[in-house]
Amino acid sequence: MKIHPTAIVDSKAELHESVEVGAYTIIEKDVVIGEGTVIETGARIFAGTKLGKFNKVHHGAVIGVNPQDLGFDPNTASKTIIGDNNTFKEYSNIHRGTKVDSPTIIGNRNYMMGNVHVGHDCILGDDNILTHGLVLAGHVTVGNKAFISGLVAVHQFCFVGDYAMVAGCSKVVQDVPPFATADGNPCTIIGLNTVGLKRGGFSPETRTAIKNAYKTIYHSGMNYRTALDQLEKESGHPPEVLQIIKFFRSSDRGVMNHR
Repeated sequence: MKIHPTAIVDSKAELHESVEVGAYTIIEKDVVIGEGTVIETGARIFAGTKLGKFNKVHHGAVIGVNPQDLGFDPNTASKTIIGDNNTFKEYSNIHRGTKVDSPTIIGNRNYMMGNVHVGHDCILGDDNILTHGLVLAGHVTVGNKAFISGLVAVHQFCFVGDYAMVAGCSKVVQDVPPFATADGNPCTIIGLNTVGLKRGGFSPETRTAIKNAYKTIYHSGMNYRTALDQLEKESGHPPEVLQIIKFFRSSDRGVMNHR
């Protein structure tokens, strides 16, 4: 292992032999760090954190710190579980879960830009991009391949769906449905994430089906429940439209309106 002599690594931490640790970094006990992961200077990895393979933790990043919850007992052995090939840029901070059985979970290939905050009990899927200064409150769920722009604030318990895009400086207080673009304060849907869908390789037919589904939901004059019933009566929907229906049906905070 390449561990700088000024780094402090607890003897009860488990680091793969290929891990690199930079100057003045602190790694606490009960930490597991997988193959090929690089921890740069001045980072801190708190107890209860598991980092998978080939992650990159940049200068000053903080992973697995105690949650900012006034009711949290610091003796609780809660966890932060992180997959493979994630990037945590400078001063990003990830908070561990509030309970033993509800860890903060981050999947694979996510990119956290500088000063991103991921609050306690959040769950992130794969291939998401979280941009500079973004704040996710506690218990936020983000799907896969979402793009959340800079200085966005996401309210606790909100859900950001797959391939959703949230514009900069937005205030998100309800769920952002998959494949859509949201903007504003408070945030509303302004259209499809057409660029993300094209880059994601969705066929023209699938993109049209998604567009038509949202027309039924937002522009038919029906309420959401009736619009979803109408969509479910129709046959031949691609999986993406079924995903949209399921998202609306399962929302607890409610899905945001169209502008």
